[in-house]
Amino acid sequence: MSAASDAAGELTAPMRAVLQGIARAGRPPLHSLSPEQARAAYDRMAQVLDFSPAPLPLCEDLDCPGRDGSRLPLRRYGARAADWQAPQPALLYLHGGGFVVGSVRTHDALCRELARRSGWMVWSLDYRLAPQYRFPTAFNDAWDALQWLAAHGALFGVDTNRLAVGGDSAGGTLAAACALAARDAGLPLALQLLFYPGMGCGHDTVSQQRYASGFLLDRAQIDWFFALYLRSPDDCTDWRFAPQHAASHHGLAPAWLAVAGCDPLRDEALAYAALLRRAGVATQATLWPGVTHDFVKMSRALPEATQAVESAAQALRAAAAQSGTESA
Repeated sequence: MSAASDAAGELTAPMRAVLQGIARAGRPPLHSLSPEQARAAYDRMAQVLDFSPAPLPLCEDLDCPGRDGSRLPLRRYGARAADWQAPQPALLYLHGGGFVVGSVRTHDALCRELARRSGWMVWSLDYRLAPQYRFPTAFNDAWDALQWLAAHGALFGVDTNRLAVGGDSAGGTLAAACALAARDAGLPLALQLLFYPGMGCGHDTVSQQRYASGFLLDRAQIDWFFALYLRSPDDCTDWRFAPQHAASHHGLAPAWLAVAGCDPLRDEALAYAALLRRAGVATQATLWPGVTHDFVKMSRALPEATQAVESAAQALRAAAAQSGTESA
């Protein structure tokens, strides 16, 4: 049996069926398209298997300023209307997509579900994408939005003593980097919520080699994303892109991670969780066997997606309770 077929045997039956369906559809891989074509293709595919969008009493589009004078679009979601008498904890959510594709639209259903299940107000950011905006623009946009939320969120019914940052894939990378910046700026966070985040450029881990092709996120696609986002190889060791390279991980916000078992990024996410634990950071990392990258957006086919999102919501509820106790 080949290494590839051996690895494919690790997939759950529903996950295998999803990958077979994608193969039968015969769509060109994103890395064979232009960035604009890839964004349109991802927009079409992103919510096919995702949660049905939950109706919420609060959903509106806003914006906040970026450091260069730009306006950064934000969409906020709430399971209840904004209440200035009883402010709500707030999560800044950063979508995945390799810094090149993805948007508030592609992650609308997921953010609605996080808000519905957790009781948190969720703010989803449309940070600017590569190659039109290369590193570190995505990080700068995310960090600017988090600082703005901390400074002005109370005007929108946010409890600014209970803030969290989260994201999936590249958005998880940005969220982890924002947690580092928040620590350095003295901005307390209740939680960093990371779905299968990337932590660097390397292909030297077992998971990068074992799941390099045929497991949704291929090595060729990863390389294409990074080539469009990074300015030079020197950016690979910048903690704003690769949080594992930060000088210190002490004093960071508690972390919750969901890791896909058949994902090239699996080992670096688990290694980051171990790094946080060694630094004394309260860290919960759960490995979901038999599923691939992006699995949390496949709830119509994979029970693990609903389980992982519910686990994330539980972590947010616990963080809110803990932060409320500490500020009382």
